[in-house]
Amino acid sequence: MGYDIIRSERELRKDVSDMENYTEILRENSTLETERLILRPFSMDDAQDVFLIARDSIVTKYLTWHPHTDISQTEKVVKEIYMSRPGFYAIELKSEGKCIGCIDIRVCEEHDKASFGYMLNRNYWNKGYMTEALQAIIDLAFSKLRLNRIESTHLVGNEGSGRVMQKCGMKYEGKGLQEVKIKGIYHDVVHYAILRQNWYEWNSNQRQTKTARIRGDISGS
Repeated sequence: MGYDIIRSERELRKDVSDMENYTEILRENSTLETERLILRPFSMDDAQDVFLIARDSIVTKYLTWHPHTDISQTEKVVKEIYMSRPGFYAIELKSEGKCIGCIDIRVCEEHDKASFGYMLNRNYWNKGYMTEALQAIIDLAFSKLRLNRIESTHLVGNEGSGRVMQKCGMKYEGKGLQEVKIKGIYHDVVHYAILRQNWYEWNSNQRQTKTARIRGDISGS
């Protein structure tokens, strides 16, 4: 028998309660701030900035949907998806005051874990912005939501996304051959994850490295 057995009413009530708790925590943390970014709720004022991203065939190459051809498509997505539930964040660049991307966290309350998705305006690639945004989301997941595991995937060919995950302490877990069919093509899928206990260790190592670097700069000045 598989693990999907009939669940008790008590277990189902617990799942509903857990989801309500997670949702409330996400509402309480609807805005996150990093050194260069503000992760905040979307508004319809972001539609034009999102359209610039969603219409780019290079940005959307490894996503499940086709590039937008009209801003009305983007407005519908912003209103009905990005603004519809907690956990969707507009990535605002402080220095420009504009939305340069989006990131969301998707909680699976039954297993105390979450996954995520993101996209970034191509003009802002290779500047560390997505790594900075993802670190904020992972910090939220472990320090506030108290989840046990964060996981995500990327398609083979989109190794830049994998490097973002690696920089945030996530570990390679394997590759599923022709695991998904997107836009009529079968794709291999690369899996990454990090556990809360490993996140604490990774965070500690990052702080030690930063402290050592600062000390080195001071002694060498």
